[in-house]
Amino acid sequence: MALKEFKYRGKTLHELQKMNLKEISELFPSRSRRKIKRGFTEAEKVFIEKLQTKAKKIKTHCRDMVILPGMVGRLIAIHAGKEFRDIEITGEMIGHRLGEFAQTTNKVSHNAPGIGATKSSASLSVK
Repeated sequence: MALKEFKYRGKTLHELQKMNLKEISELFPSRSRRKIKRGFTEAEKVFIEKLQTKAKKIKTHCRDMVILPGMVGRLIAIHAGKEFRDIEITGEMIGHRLGEFAQTTNKVSHNAPGIGATKSSASLSVK
């Protein structure tokens, strides 16, 4: 069975990569469209330049950067507060923000309460 070809709003990835930034922004939802219309910050401009020149993994703190079609297939290390999380950009991520894919909080799993943590646990025997 053949894999289904990726399309974003009826356009293939190859067609999206040929479009200029203004044409792409017209396909995006309003928040991403406004971000592109207002222009990128200096840090985001540097990040885009690095994407075009470097071939390997790129580290960034720009969690608010919109994922563009030119980023598909790249490995980007996104800062998550304490460390960088490696994310492989796929076609389904186009139009989203980088920060959406590098969670800043971890799942908390608590163990059993210690002796003296509650009134009823004070009477438990020591293991």
